[in-house]
Amino acid sequence: MMIALVAALLLLGVLLGAVAQIPVPVSAVAAALIGVWLIVFAVRERHGHRRTH
Repeated sequence: MMIALVAALLLLGVLLGAVAQIPVPVSAVAAALIGVWLIVFAVRERHGHRRTH
């Protein structure tokens, strides 16, 4: 699962580098999607750890 987090951070870095080239609404939507995905990831990780303990 750690590779998914690394991939998300890499994608975020690429998007931040491209933010100057794309319109603000597009970058805001991309940031929101990444944020939602990370929240879902965190909730699933927390829920999964509770099950194994």
